[in-house]
Amino acid sequence: MLFIGIFRILGPAQIKGNLVIVIPFNFACVTGLENEFILDAIKSRDLCGNGKYTQYCQKWFEKNLPCVKSLMTPSCTHALEMAALLIDTQPGDEIIMPSYTFTSTANAFALRGAKIVFVDIKTSTMNINENEIESAITPNTKAIVAVHYAGVSCDMDLINGIAKKHQLIVIEDAAQGICADYKGRALGTNSHIGAISFHATKNITSGGEGGLLIINDAQFAERAELIREKGTNRAEFFKGLADKYFWKDLGSNYTPSELQAAYLWGQLQQIEQITQNRINTWNNYHTAFSQADFSRTALPAIPKGRKHNAHIFYLKAKDNSSRSKLINHCKDHGVAAVSHYEPLHATRLGESVGRFNGEDRHTSVESARILRLPLWYNMQPDQINQVISSVLAAKNYLSD
Repeated sequence: MLFIGIFRILGPAQIKGNLVIVIPFNFACVTGLENEFILDAIKSRDLCGNGKYTQYCQKWFEKNLPCVKSLMTPSCTHALEMAALLIDTQPGDEIIMPSYTFTSTANAFALRGAKIVFVDIKTSTMNINENEIESAITPNTKAIVAVHYAGVSCDMDLINGIAKKHQLIVIEDAAQGICADYKGRALGTNSHIGAISFHATKNITSGGEGGLLIINDAQFAERAELIREKGTNRAEFFKGLADKYFWKDLGSNYTPSELQAAYLWGQLQQIEQITQNRINTWNNYHTAFSQADFSRTALPAIPKGRKHNAHIFYLKAKDNSSRSKLINHCKDHGVAAVSHYEPLHATRLGESVGRFNGEDRHTSVESARILRLPLWYNMQPDQINQVISSVLAAKNYLSD
């Protein structure tokens, strides 16, 4: 009966061994509007990609980001793989990126035979250290991938300036960046190509998986449609611009189900409300921990000119050992706090497909300190307060 009571008050709980985690790390966003559009898509029996809801979503992004073209994909991983194909990545090409990122960032280019060149991060944002990029450039460098960690932008002016000087392509991995911006420009639109994720862990989702390819340079627009349609001009055929379609380019099946698009369309109707709700929770955390005299280095920083989206609220423990103790402490208090990425360059595969340029001063050390707190749409005040209380009771584990 006690468990049922907790369930009714605080929502579904996760069970790990004999321990009930009352405050899960994440719940996928659900607004209630998704049902109407999913049912409509089912009734239409037009469930293949590029149906009306796919078109609704893509037009929404093209207007509201804005961008030259947007193409929904089954995942952000697929969007990044399309980007690698679009820039004609070849064996021997070098792609610069941070090591502190998800495997998809590197996989997309390693699959095409590229050498991944990892550079160090900034401690303040966990983003690529823009000042380390230029020293990593060689005659084989083709592109720079800017990863916007936690929905907080890299310095895109500096990155684009370096790229222009060396005639390189810039790709934004804005997987975590929906509704965040850099100097008023949406993340994913400050480069040649961008990619956004709608995975269940992101601020909005297209039903568990999903992604978006963002084209900001018109030279890539036409080919992007070919690649997305298995290398055929099928999109032209359905627009009435060709009497038949045939194989024209390399590609794959990068179109999502119409059910994914219908789900996302429901979320887009309340995207401002969803974002503001998450920001309110983020602000509650930040205010509480700031007032508790947490060290400045323990709290996330938002540089001037960046608008974040409250995708992640993290704290930094003193070291890896302290982080483990804090995670266990939170579990004991019914809160699922978790770590994040392990540096890619330190893995066996990372060593085989890439190299770390310069000195790893911050990537390994800082990634071992990160602790992410529960944050999802429509968290209740008592849930937020329980997370805060749990952390405050063990703040001795946090950064000095």
